Amino acid sequence: MPHHVTDLDAAVDWLLSNIQGPLRIGAPLALGKPHRLLNALYARIEHDPARPLQLYTALSLNPPQAKGDGLEARFMRPFVERHFGKDFPRLAYSDAIVRDALPAHVQVEEFYMQSGALLRSTQAQRYYTSLNYTHAADAVAQRAPNAIVQKVAWREGSEQLSLSCNNDITQDTLDAIAARGLPKPLLIAEIDPQLPWLGGTAAVDPDFFDLVITPPGPYPPLFGLPRQPVSDADYAIGLYASTLVRDGGTLQIGIGTLADALSHALVLRHTDNARYRQILHALDPQLAEHPLVREAGGLGPFEIGLYGCSEMLNEGFRKLVQTGVIWRKVHDDLGLMQRLADGTASNGDRGRLAREGEYLHGAFYLGSSEFYDWLRRLPEAERSAIGMRRISEINQLYGGNEALERLQRRDARFFNSCMIASALGAAASDALEDGRVVSGVGGQYNFVAMAHALPDARSILMFRAVREDGGKAQSNVRWNYGHTTIPRHLRDIFVNEYGIADLRNMTDEDCVSAMTGITDAAFQPALLEQAKASKKLAPDFLAPVSWQQNRAEVLRATLAPFRADGSLPDYPLGSDFDAVEQDLLRALGWLKSATATPMGKLRTVLTALRQPAAENDAMYMQRMGLERPRSFGERLNAGLLRVGLARSTAKA
Repeated sequence: MPHHVTDLDAAVDWLLSNIQGPLRIGAPLALGKPHRLLNALYARIEHDPARPLQLYTALSLNPPQAKGDGLEARFMRPFVERHFGKDFPRLAYSDAIVRDALPAHVQVEEFYMQSGALLRSTQAQRYYTSLNYTHAADAVAQRAPNAIVQKVAWREGSEQLSLSCNNDITQDTLDAIAARGLPKPLLIAEIDPQLPWLGGTAAVDPDFFDLVITPPGPYPPLFGLPRQPVSDADYAIGLYASTLVRDGGTLQIGIGTLADALSHALVLRHTDNARYRQILHALDPQLAEHPLVREAGGLGPFEIGLYGCSEMLNEGFRKLVQTGVIWRKVHDDLGLMQRLADGTASNGDRGRLAREGEYLHGAFYLGSSEFYDWLRRLPEAERSAIGMRRISEINQLYGGNEALERLQRRDARFFNSCMIASALGAAASDALEDGRVVSGVGGQYNFVAMAHALPDARSILMFRAVREDGGKAQSNVRWNYGHTTIPRHLRDIFVNEYGIADLRNMTDEDCVSAMTGITDAAFQPALLEQAKASKKLAPDFLAPVSWQQNRAEVLRATLAPFRADGSLPDYPLGSDFDAVEQDLLRALGWLKSATATPMGKLRTVLTALRQPAAENDAMYMQRMGLERPRSFGERLNAGLLRVGLARSTAKA
């Protein structure tokens, strides 16, 4: 039976007394990381070179920190305190990494980072490990960890603990360690009463762990991702992508506003199909006749329903389950699934599927406070239909129950985001051209490869056509790029706000034509010129006139009626910001864009100095602490805020 303690210092004493020499610790990514235990351990060894520490983990989440006295900081401080709580236990080692301040005897290796947060950290960039998610367990095993620490869930009346939010690689790592003939590491659990309890393969007996910690309260809230507003471009991408999903199929989606937009589009397709079709027709009157939509997707409601199978469960899946989009159940009985596939299933088979089947599988979950509350409150029958699985089961077919997973994952659609797409079908999703890591590969390559291995499956990479860099627009469709996450030989489907490009099995010429067809009009001539110079297009190739419609202002006008009537709301999955904060976010977004260049900044500042007050300014100034500006800086901030509010309101 495990050793039980309630004191974190006692837990650290136990750990240090049971491990001699260097500490090699594994910890789950994201929510399953025991913040308080790791902080107690780091505080103990930070100034003790005699106890070197190597930590193997990913996605170390900390709330954002406001710096200075600018408008963004004034907005952020009250929100962060309210959303995350005053006493949220920030990961001390992660804060040190941001400052490149880890001591020499402490090293942290991560295979996935909080997006864009560590581009300037030498320590983070040096010790990043580029891995497919399915290879992370063996990579940790190769380091011979002597302890694995993990946050777990417990519920009244159960003799088991639940790995809950992170059933991803702990068990895979233990198997990989055993396969290498290495000693089993100490397993340490920190119970968090706020963590939703999920059963199935996520439930383990207490003796799975060597030490179980039940820290005293109060317990800080779980790390909730603030839900962000969905833009016109995001909505267009989500709407196009939603037409590629086949009823009765399998769905994997990522995280972020593109995933939010896709989830909302699928909900709209199912719950208000007439409106859904109206929006699609406005985007592209010929979309219903698109060969890919007809052959691989559909526009109708989900009469059979979808089965969700995704490495991460998030906000979108909550909404898809609640609205009846996801409800196709699968079973782990190979014979039963085979009989369902060949049409010989009995009524007994169908009854067993209804009782025992699951419609949603994931390896870890991460979302908003509302998402966690939904998981906590699920009736037992619905909770039992959600299965937390190992990453080796979710992200690949090989090495396990391949025959079963092929039957379960029929008509699979794997949706992921990328940053840059090449005209020949490669994608950069995790790092910049100079090699600095933005986030990580995660499971993207796994799902792209699986889409080619499964019959009738497709990989869809979603991206925005244009980005701003220093106030200058740049195309996200490039001829080539200095870094590749997905190679061109695995090219499949790309979707952005200007449409769908089907590249699978296409010639290079066809790929260049399809990708240019979804490139912003301002960047098409240079792309075509390069393609011709590289012998990929005929010298006399002429772009269709319709491609000139690929402009942000055209898209904005197309979607404006549906934004105005609420069909495409700013926050389709709910918001963590109140109404005043939502207005402020729009104003701050406008200001950021308007001041991106020196000339734009000067023009905006001059306007701010003479911007008159509006009737409803008071509530915004009070929220930002500018109701009684005392210095020139505060008066300028108040003026800038008035300009942003006036311009963003007019734009909306």
